[in-house]
Amino acid sequence: MSSRYAKGLAVRRAVLGDAHVDAAESIKSDFDEPFQTLITENAWGTVWADDTIPQRERSMITLALLAATGNFDEIPMHIRACANTGASKDDIMQAFLHVAIYAGVPRANHAIKLAKLTFAEIEVGEA
Repeated sequence: MSSRYAKGLAVRRAVLGDAHVDAAESIKSDFDEPFQTLITENAWGTVWADDTIPQRERSMITLALLAATGNFDEIPMHIRACANTGASKDDIMQAFLHVAIYAGVPRANHAIKLAKLTFAEIEVGEA
């Protein structure tokens, strides 16, 4: 295991939580292992591990980029991660308002819908 992989795995766990990472690792196969290594080393071990931008802001940027590019499947995961990065509901809404202005209202609207559903799921889980 490379040091960048180890660092990436630690950051991934800090941001997404042990339960999420353990679940993802439990379904990893020989087929997708190269992809998992790539994202762990590069997304988590390089980009997310860099301390130039705090994780709160990195979460907001990530959510805005996911919404702006129409990559909606990962939005709930990153909404949940905000509990670990410190991005608040208000921060998330501001990111999506930027999406509405710079990338389109329909994408922001769908991202907000996903955020509302995810926040409701989180609140039910806390009850």
